[in-house]
Amino acid sequence: MKKNRLGIVLLAVILLAAGTANLDAAMGKKTIVETAIAAGSFNTLVTAVKTAGLVETLSGEGPFTVFAPTDDAFDKLPEGTIEALLKDKKKLTSILTYHVVSGKVLAEDVVNMTSAETVNGQSLTITVKDGTVMVDDAKVIKTDIMCSNGVIHVIDAVVLPD
Repeated sequence: MKKNRLGIVLLAVILLAAGTANLDAAMGKKTIVETAIAAGSFNTLVTAVKTAGLVETLSGEGPFTVFAPTDDAFDKLPEGTIEALLKDKKKLTSILTYHVVSGKVLAEDVVNMTSAETVNGQSLTITVKDGTVMVDDAKVIKTDIMCSNGVIHVIDAVVLPD
């Protein structure tokens, strides 16, 4: 009986901590795209993924590792950049796939890497200094958001391929 109560209390704590709307994401039951939509801080990224026609791919089996720029990261781009990219599907796709690594690469793995080959064929440079992980010129600000088809690491800037 005590175990059942403990389980119920633990479940209640998880629900409060994760929020019921984000429980599936917290448990890794949502895809990368569903998790990004539920988070509410990746609206520009989600719009770009939809425009580029990558929703089906990033909702597929994977696994994928996505270095996901927040809306604030997109806001740092020069004025008009986002609008121009949304009109240039080829360039937009190249930039978005530069944020994606094939396979599930957790934070504990990332910190031991110096680069990662992206889905677009180019490599991201990874550095660690004073406990801060950088992917190209973007700082990793949150790690290991588990999804049913991979993992998301949140970054504070949009990284651009050569």
